[in-house]
Order: sequence, then structure tokens, then C-alpha cells
Amino acid sequence: MVDLSTSEKSRYARQIILPEVGMQGQKRLKEARVAVVGAGGLGSPVSLYLAAAGVGKLGIVDFDDVDLSNLQRQVLYSVDDVKKSKSDTAQKRLAAINPEIEIISHRIRLTAENVLRTIEDYDLVVDGTDNFATRYLINDACVIAKKINVYGSIFRFEGQLSVFCHPDGPCYRCLFPVPPAADAVPNCAEGGVLGVLAGVIGTLQATEAVKLILAEGQPLIGKLLLYNALDMEFHKLTVKRKHDCPSCGDHPTITKLVDQDAYCASDGTTPGGIGNTTSNKDQNTEDQTFSNATKKGSDTMTNGSIVNGSEIQPKDVAQLLKETPDDVVLLDVRNNNEVEFCKIEGSIHIPLPELQSRFGELDSAADMIIYCRSGARSRMAVDFLQQSGFKKLRNMTGGILLWSDQVDSAIPKY
Repeated sequence: MVDLSTSEKSRYARQIILPEVGMQGQKRLKEARVAVVGAGGLGSPVSLYLAAAGVGKLGIVDFDDVDLSNLQRQVLYSVDDVKKSKSDTAQKRLAAINPEIEIISHRIRLTAENVLRTIEDYDLVVDGTDNFATRYLINDACVIAKKINVYGSIFRFEGQLSVFCHPDGPCYRCLFPVPPAADAVPNCAEGGVLGVLAGVIGTLQATEAVKLILAEGQPLIGKLLLYNALDMEFHKLTVKRKHDCPSCGDHPTITKLVDQDAYCASDGTTPGGIGNTTSNKDQNTEDQTFSNATKKGSDTMTNGSIVNGSEIQPKDVAQLLKETPDDVVLLDVRNNNEVEFCKIEGSIHIPLPELQSRFGELDSAADMIIYCRSGARSRMAVDFLQQSGFKKLRNMTGGILLWSDQVDSAIPKY
């Protein structure tokens, strides 16, 4: 086992004097190797506390850059870090906190091709991601690689926490066998999230990681911890390993990793696809739709006619509103709180969950352009209205985010 230097003994003194830790426990922490996937709201407190606790090797996995809207909850970063790499910035910040540990920046987006290679040098994976595609990928990779997965998620005022893929417990798919359809549930950008909630759940994830390394206490193996910040209530549910689980069951059907985006997709053609917005989904599903929609461009006219359901760029929408404002209806399908935050003047507002019962308020013969935050919910609205007999519908590519870039920078991004 490794030895502790004099400075390390001094640094970790308050921890070493705990009987459950002691010198041997601190040496276990020094020998531990932990990959923190996602250096955002959850990954910030996780990595800060694991670095401070003396985990010998920390891998920070994140492909994104710091955005101003992150600072409300992602306490690793400051205003000066905006537009800088999260993983690289986190590496420098954590090294400043504890220069006696090894910190590795993995500035990559996890995929089926690279995930096993990325986590192979680590004993433990802490899932601080904010999207279902990566969450399921991490789970399946941990099952295959036999790595423990410390899971956490947050939405609005509620958080979840568990330890998955432990030899004695279930995996994430035992609880949620398949990903939900894209946009069947709202994300944090749409529904919001209390900044300090990320601190609570992330700190609890770090606690579970330390307990697992020390082999002390009762980690949340086979348990799902639910936290409601408004009521300050914790509930613990039992989660059993399912023998027919597609990932960790007795006869698993998931034996090869695939990127999950295809499973997190929905054609949005049923009315039910726009009505269920009560559960928790995180960020990147809409971003992926935004990316795909941007590639389509603004090919919205064929022989002078509107192609129903086609895409239109925000700059072209602005031009239409300027030249023929009375001939175009702009429909905003975001939630009420989003519209209070920012809006495009002159829009009609019907939140997506209400569209199924309120589409009769709209003129089915009108030239209608529909938008949301980034283009995913509006695409669902277009698909639904098409089936309801609307003939002149276009989806505004990139939503209000791209409108801010192309038309009006005074519109804040969120």
C-alpha cells in the first residue's frame, strides 16, 4: 500500500483521526481512481470534495465549455472561465485545491466507441451527466466493465441518488429499463433547477464514493434516495436487481455498447407525445435536435410553396415578420415561466402540454411558424398540428437560442 507524505498527513488530519478512516483508509483514498463524468452542476461538488478528500486519481470527463448560465449551480467556475473548456478548467481548479493528487482532463463526448477506453483506468464512475443518452451508456459500460456507478440526477427542486452496477445490487436499467421518448418529459433548461440542489445531490454522490472506497457504512446499493428540497424530505426506496434486466440480468441482451440517441428519439406523431411533461429529463436531447435541425438549413420553399413541416432559420423569420407581419403567425410553445423570462414580441403563446386541448384556438389555414427554446418541442408541435389538419407549418430552427444569435442578442440564452 502507498505511504502518506508528511504534508498529506497534515492535510488530511481531520479525516485520519476518524476511526472509520485512519491511516489505512486515507491510503485507500490515495490509491483510489475515480472518473467523474460531467463537470457541471453535480460534477462540481463531486470533484471538489473528492479532490479535497485525497482521492489519488480523478478523471474529469466533459466535452462542453463554460456558459454564463452554468454559474448559478456549477461552483467549479467563475465569470473568467466562461467560454473555456470545463474539463480543462476543472483540472486547474482542482489542482490548485490539492496538488498532491493526479487530475486528468478528458475533453471528450462519451460514445459507445470511447466509453470503455475512458473508464478502464478507474475503479469507480460517478455519473454527473444531464442527459438520458449518456446515462444509459454509462450504465451499460459499467456493467460490461464491472465498474461501480454512483448515480445522481436533479430537476427543479428534486434529486435522486443511488449506487448502481455493484456486484450486490441492481443497475440503472433494473429501475428504468429503456430511455423515455425524446421530449416526453421536460429538461432542466425548460423546467429549471434550484442551484443549491446540485450541491446537495453532488455532495451526497461524493459521500457515497468515499464510503465505497473506504468500505464503510451502508452505501445506497439497492436503494434509491429521493430528495425534495421544498419540503426538506428524504425518502429511500428499495430497488432490486431484475433477473430479466437487459443489461445486468441473468441473460443480458445488451452485450455490445451502442450510442443511445436512437433510443431517445420519438417521431412525436401521437397526441400523447406532447402531453406528458411531468417527469425529469435533462439537457442534451434538445441540443441534439437543435444540432440536427441546424444542418437542415432553411430549405422551406418548393416552387414558391411552403413545404409543410419544414425548417426555417430565425433570420428568415425576422425578415418575414418585417416584410409581411400580417401574413405570418408566430406560435411559442414554451412553458409559462420561459415566456416570462424572454419572448419574441407578437407571438401567440400556447404551452406544448396544452396544445392538444387548445389547438382549436388556432387558424388551421394560417402560415404558422412555431418555436421553442431550441427546436425540439416546436418540432413535436408541428408534427401534432400536421396530423390535426394544419397545412402551412414551419419549425423555427434552433428556437429562441438561435434567434438570439441571428436576430436579437438582447434575448438572453438560458
